[in-house]
Amino acid sequence: MHEMRNKYRRTAAAWLAALFCCSLSISPAWAVEETKTLIPVGKAVGIKLFADGVLIVDTSEVSCGGDAVSPAEDCGLKEGDLILKANGEKIQSTEHMQSILQDNGEDAMVLAVQRGSRHMEVSVTPVRCDDGKCRLGAWIRDSMAGVGTLTYYDPESGTYGALGHGINDVDTAQLMPLASGSIMETTVKSVRKGTSGSPGELKGDFSVQRDVGTLWANTDSGVFGTVSDGTFLDESRALPVAKRQEIRTGPATILSTVSGDRTEEYAVEIVRLYGGDQPTRNLLLRVTDERLLSTTGGIVQGMSGSPIVQNGKLVGAVTHVLVNDPTRGYGIFIENMLEAAG
Repeated sequence: MHEMRNKYRRTAAAWLAALFCCSLSISPAWAVEETKTLIPVGKAVGIKLFADGVLIVDTSEVSCGGDAVSPAEDCGLKEGDLILKANGEKIQSTEHMQSILQDNGEDAMVLAVQRGSRHMEVSVTPVRCDDGKCRLGAWIRDSMAGVGTLTYYDPESGTYGALGHGINDVDTAQLMPLASGSIMETTVKSVRKGTSGSPGELKGDFSVQRDVGTLWANTDSGVFGTVSDGTFLDESRALPVAKRQEIRTGPATILSTVSGDRTEEYAVEIVRLYGGDQPTRNLLLRVTDERLLSTTGGIVQGMSGSPIVQNGKLVGAVTHVLVNDPTRGYGIFIENMLEAAG
């Protein structure tokens, strides 16, 4: 009986050993995710964004026969509303909206409006003002343009990420709904140096006749698109993407273009990690490079998107400057940007 028990135990042990070996033998490369590599860019680019419809940035009264009236306010339209259609016709631009208004005259018209995630229809009756034009009493905007920094380029897919935060309307602070957009080559012509209480700014000239990429997403964690002309990129330095748990406080570098079209690496220090909950404020960094401090005073508008590199890995991008201390700013984890890119 004792022999049979031993024999059973040996047989069971052999069976378990065989099963364990089989489990090991079927753990190929698919079980370990391959480290993704991206090219950190750091180039300043011009960014053009065209809204999906027209955004109401303010409502006001207009003069009509001696009376001050506001049809937009009367029908319930608000700052931040997005007008998508007028009388069933999709709005292409502010000029298009004005043309529809003049053709419509003083008749009631139906507007398809988006307010946050809610879609609705409102009826509004324009008024003919003292200058003969029909108006609603609403200031509208259909596009934005500015300077930002390209964070990364993925040579496998031809896609890029930039800014590390979304493009918001300057008046409403609302994320601009994207219909289309592009990036353009830019030369940094001058820098307004940042000081305490006054953020600095990069000023550049756009190559408006030469788009080098399309824009297909405007998110809280960055803008994303496809590069159509990669000749302005240096594809020689692909780096692995750092996972959140690999990022440490301590020395790091950023890549930025603060003069002409020359991208340079500058020393910074990651002084605090906040985690992944805040979309664009995952880490706090401090500029320590005297060259950058003497040129810009630290982090300035237009440097958003500057890639952050630590220990040979791409860890994130610069997103915001601290208004009262331009030597410090926030950054986003690169993983958060990639998650937003989809």
